[in-house]
Amino acid sequence: MQRILRNSLCFIALCCLSLSLSAQNACVLDENENPVTPGTGLPCVNTVVSAVPFLRINPDARGGAMGDAGVALSGDANSMHYNASRLAFAEEDLALGATYTPWLQALGLNDVYLAYLGGYKKLNEFEAVGASLRYFSLGDIQYTDVNGMNTGTGKPNEFEFALAYTRKLSDRFSASLTGKYINSNLASGQEVSGVVLEAGQAFAADLGFTYRNDNIRTSGGKNNKFAIGAAITNIGAKITYTQDTVRDFLPANLAVGAAYTFQLDQYNEFTITAETNKLLVPTPCDGTDVNCDQDQIDDQSPIAGLFSSLSDAPQGFGEELREFTYSIGAEYWYDKQFAVRAGYFTEHSTKGGRRYLTAGLGLKYNIFGLNFSYLVPTGNQRNPLDNTLRFSLLFDFGATASAR
Repeated sequence: MQRILRNSLCFIALCCLSLSLSAQNACVLDENENPVTPGTGLPCVNTVVSAVPFLRINPDARGGAMGDAGVALSGDANSMHYNASRLAFAEEDLALGATYTPWLQALGLNDVYLAYLGGYKKLNEFEAVGASLRYFSLGDIQYTDVNGMNTGTGKPNEFEFALAYTRKLSDRFSASLTGKYINSNLASGQEVSGVVLEAGQAFAADLGFTYRNDNIRTSGGKNNKFAIGAAITNIGAKITYTQDTVRDFLPANLAVGAAYTFQLDQYNEFTITAETNKLLVPTPCDGTDVNCDQDQIDDQSPIAGLFSSLSDAPQGFGEELREFTYSIGAEYWYDKQFAVRAGYFTEHSTKGGRRYLTAGLGLKYNIFGLNFSYLVPTGNQRNPLDNTLRFSLLFDFGATASAR
């Protein structure tokens, strides 16, 4: 019963991320010993799943316009989602940001959305602190029992509050530590098979690292910029929606990326970035290995699950590589006031199959900034952000002092 309950709760959230769960644990080996879906012969779909996947939704319109890449970009008010160590190299002393992301808008839903508030304060030349609040509303829900009888209505929601500290360890290298509290209230107070559901709660941490060189001299006398970023996010206790000992993994994630900025002249700047991400969550059994014990996988501790996720794919190293997603993006700035952005994101078809193009614009005047992004799917897998415009407001208060 607990497994059915847990999968049901996870399904509510995972639907929001458009993950393909239908083929999981239903694969067989064909005559060539390749895992396929029974009856179709198509490649076996074995997605990596976790609880509270809203933590992996990109809330930043800037990075969202660049293929969801951001771990190595310059620091701003939304840096904490990707890599808080970016804040140590931020140009302004104080900044705040707010982002609104409609969710499943293509289905006509107006009360499902992600809201994000973020900001930072530089303490001195070497240190900075940041904070963020992420809120995910699933709208109004009509609850029913197993017989389809009405059991009431609710407003399921999830939120995360995070605090970060970052410090330069040298002129070109910084590190950050982020602590966060997570609350997932999907069906609190509802009863399933005699078990009353509660809001899931967990604590987690992020580690971030940035290497940045802003003084790469070119033959033309320009100072180009190069950065490498890495972050391990959502490392923390497993979460449950009941008093039972069965708990689910948080979406721990490894991100590594690089960015290079060409200073074309006094007014024109061009940045390219590339990034890869991998969920550090154990890969589920795919049905092809009789020795694979799903209960044993689920019972791992968070740290054991994090390390095992690097080498536990049922089909070996090849499948492990398929669990990486890839993003590329580009950004052009004119006079640091107008930006044009584009990017592409891809995920293997057996691990979710998300593929989409992104584009966006940015405007900045004095302390005020505004970013837009738009997503266009390029594969068969639908995306909750299909043809949706999202935007971020930014306030760089340090710009006031620098402009005087």
